[in-house]
Amino acid sequence: MPVGAIDSLLFRNLFGTSEIRAIFDDKTYILQCIDVETALARAQSSVGVIPKDIGSQITARCSNVKLDYDRLSRETEIVGYPILPLVRQLSDACGDDAGKYVHWGATTQDIQDTASVLQIREGLDMVDRKLRSIIETLRGLAAKFKDTPMAGRTHMQHALPVTFGYKCAVYLSSMQRHLERLEQLRPRCLLVQFGGAAGTLASLGSSDAGLRVREALAQELGLNDPSITWHTARDCVAEVVNFLALVGGTLAKMATDVIVMSSNEFSEVSEPFVPHRGASSTMPQKRNPISSEVIVAASKILRANAGLCLDAMVTDFERASGPWHLEWLAVPESFVVAVGALSQADFAFAGLVVNVDQMERNLNSTRGLIVAEAVMMELAGHVGRQRAHDIVYEACKKTIESRDQSSLFETLSGVETVTRAVPEGRLAELCKPANYLGAASSMVDRVLSSYPD
Repeated sequence: MPVGAIDSLLFRNLFGTSEIRAIFDDKTYILQCIDVETALARAQSSVGVIPKDIGSQITARCSNVKLDYDRLSRETEIVGYPILPLVRQLSDACGDDAGKYVHWGATTQDIQDTASVLQIREGLDMVDRKLRSIIETLRGLAAKFKDTPMAGRTHMQHALPVTFGYKCAVYLSSMQRHLERLEQLRPRCLLVQFGGAAGTLASLGSSDAGLRVREALAQELGLNDPSITWHTARDCVAEVVNFLALVGGTLAKMATDVIVMSSNEFSEVSEPFVPHRGASSTMPQKRNPISSEVIVAASKILRANAGLCLDAMVTDFERASGPWHLEWLAVPESFVVAVGALSQADFAFAGLVVNVDQMERNLNSTRGLIVAEAVMMELAGHVGRQRAHDIVYEACKKTIESRDQSSLFETLSGVETVTRAVPEGRLAELCKPANYLGAASSMVDRVLSSYPD
């Protein structure tokens, strides 16, 4: 029975999807290991390291092999790794003539690392698709609400006006950079692994035969051929998992905003309505932001796993005595959780309910205080910045404390220093939040144009 949330009967579709779990399934991994073994045999036949016809024989016989998974599990527990038990079954299936060439010159980590890279490649392709889908959703939101003013908040308090489209464009810009990172890391991190016992390929002789085999193996599998064996240089694996953590961080920022903005006191957005989603067992009125909550939890898992893979980089000599095992846990879980979080975000933002009227009410709720800076900067041209700050500060204090709920404009209209410097009409315009959006609209346009249709 599953004991973790990503495989749980109850939680697995909150924290992942069936498609990403299938990529990192145990049996899928074993099949990837078999693909590496057969590709290695074909590469060695093409280079002449083993007889010319052996590679195709091994491939044909292993393509229909019936594995004894119970035996594989028992022997893996004893050996500590699955490759020796797997090679035994593959060699038996290939017969005496071809079987003796299975796993020729290779070591366990060659096969496991390369199989993991094949999984990572498929996982990254899925992440790519999810990222592009969210990018399109955010582009639509940024364009639609580019000129929809709302309260910008710092330290959870009204700061200056922004637009909801601007907020979405900030999210979008991060996602665009993540897509760039993904495109850049593929050639750097999707490397074939083949080095033999200590990485030197000594098992294939002192010539360059081993290097030619590795190049041919990379071509067989569609991976990149590294300049040197990387089995103790784990930066590429760490980069992939840290990339997923970066994506998770952006998703969690977006989700945190949604969680706060969907609170009753804000009521500016809400996740899509689905009957009983986010319902409480005792409070019928509740519509909890479930997708956003799952995303925030997922991001924490991804950051923890990023740390595990950084720890896995600290290897000893030419074969690690333990850190490598951390990746067996962290890599599959990170991909499942990352794709799960991306899927939750795609659902939440594709159907996001945006309450424009409530955004306007909240924006005006502080009676003009949110544009105190606008008045200060106008007044500064007449009396100096610091004196203007002090004057407007006192006016804000008086407005906040007023019993009659006066507006900032009304308070400032009674300050002679202000009225002497700023005409009443100009002061009224300065005190309208929608007039103080700076370059928000232009920046939205720039983000949208950086990812063309």
